[in-house]
Amino acid sequence: MEKLNMTINGKAISVDVDPGIRLVDFLRDNLFLTGTKIGCGKGECGACTVIMNGKAVTSCIIPVMRAQGAVIETIEGLGKNGKLHPIQEEFINKGAIQCGFCTPGMIMSSKALLDENNAPTSDEVREALGGNICRCTGYVKIEEAVMAAADRMRKGE
Repeated sequence: MEKLNMTINGKAISVDVDPGIRLVDFLRDNLFLTGTKIGCGKGECGACTVIMNGKAVTSCIIPVMRAQGAVIETIEGLGKNGKLHPIQEEFINKGAIQCGFCTPGMIMSSKALLDENNAPTSDEVREALGGNICRCTGYVKIEEAVMAAADRMRKGE
């Protein structure tokens, strides 16, 4: 076991962990943050996407100790005071959710983009979501949701 110090969804933690596990397993099995999904396990589908130090990363290919000192955001940390984040609301409003398995990863990739660029073009949205696979919804409604969320966020909603 090794000591892991990190900030998760705004809360500093210090815990003993098995250094041989993946970040996704630590989040799900140790912290019970099960919104982060395990899809392919190879970093190719995006279901496990979280934001680490401001960047969208696939947590299934990151050894947990690489998160030492990191600031991590998961889907569970987006809503505030019982209210959904604008990105979450727009995914619902635009019908960008079907089975929901890919949704947390899509939303976290979208948030990383909008944190860096609050007025992305359609091409920039598509590029940012290029590592996220959706087998149900298709991508048009997802792109529309991200663009609508960007607009709301620029307006301070």
